[in-house]
Amino acid sequence: MKYQIIGKNIKITDGISSAVKKKLGKMEKYFLINDDVECRVVCSAHERDQKIEITIFLPQMPMRAEVKNEDLYAALDLAIDKLEGQMRKIKTRMDRSNGKMGLGEAIDFDLLAEEAEPEEKDVVVRAKSYYLQGMKIDEAITRMEALGHDFFLYLDEEDDRISVVYNRRDGGYGVIQAENPIK
Repeated sequence: MKYQIIGKNIKITDGISSAVKKKLGKMEKYFLINDDVECRVVCSAHERDQKIEITIFLPQMPMRAEVKNEDLYAALDLAIDKLEGQMRKIKTRMDRSNGKMGLGEAIDFDLLAEEAEPEEKDVVVRAKSYYLQGMKIDEAITRMEALGHDFFLYLDEEDDRISVVYNRRDGGYGVIQAENPIK
């Protein structure tokens, strides 16, 4: 696995780097990992908290965890625990329909013959469709707030791309935008 360790408002010391590599190195046993798999770790320091963001770019899907804690090393441990929890959930879901297999095989969706049976809580309980109106982001934010939602889907009138504006946990707004414009 290739590691990219980035520091924001913090210097990445040899101790931090080796702790990250050691703890994430233990996770390699869960995956069918080769040297092409990248792992990005962003360590950032805030007033009282330290934040760790770990993203493992697997060919099947990215795995991501983000944790804040007063201690950077405790945040790293909690982020690893969070990633392992995500992996167990995926593996359990795949095992239910495909028999026992390793996690690497479980998330290799190309190897799966059929989809897992959805749990009752995983069943889509409501589907909604509507015509996307072209609008600017300010109008989309206003509509989202008027509806009391955490996100709002709209068609960006400036570039004809399907976009989602959302409330960020740390305040402010974020926008997710389709790379391909509507034809």
